[in-house]
Amino acid sequence: MTEGTFDFALFFAAFVALLALVNPIQKIFLMTSLKGQLTDKELSILAYKSTFAAFLILLLFLSLGNVIFNYIFHIQLYAFRITCGLVLVFNGFDSLQKGIMIRMEKGIKVRDVSAVPVAMPMIAGPGAITAAVTFPNQYGLLVTISALMLALLVNYCCMYFAGFAGKILARLNLMSALVRILGLIIATIGVQMISTGLIELLQEAGVI
Repeated sequence: MTEGTFDFALFFAAFVALLALVNPIQKIFLMTSLKGQLTDKELSILAYKSTFAAFLILLLFLSLGNVIFNYIFHIQLYAFRITCGLVLVFNGFDSLQKGIMIRMEKGIKVRDVSAVPVAMPMIAGPGAITAAVTFPNQYGLLVTISALMLALLVNYCCMYFAGFAGKILARLNLMSALVRILGLIIATIGVQMISTGLIELLQEAGVI
């Protein structure tokens, strides 16, 4: 890519990769599972706040990822993978057991869940954060930021309009079953994150 030009092929590749990592389909089930616990206005606020928070988180890691990991907190990426994996395992297992993505206890506000666990790690998970740190070198800074913004815009639209899909699934009595299946998938992804982090830890220690 020559200086001053925008490579749409690289943009599309980065966008597809980020979209898969952000996983907006998962958020459709999240929003529809919260339908009985939150009002439509609260769901709209949750969609906006969590997506915007995820954007800020990913933009922060895109700009200062290596500094944050290595110099400020002195943590390795494998530790971050293991921690986020544990969060996903817990949330996935809870969804598998209860048939909902997040249990909104009495007194809990939207702001209490919009950042954690919705924005991170459900939207800005370890995979998306790793991509935000590494993609600028691979695709370029402008392409990465543009692809990230579009991926999160798609995620926001899926969350905002999730009610339409929810009505169809509710009519077919598929909501609870699909949320449980997705919970199993989320827990499995969490286990994979933990195992990947443990392998990286053992490699760092020279055990394998």
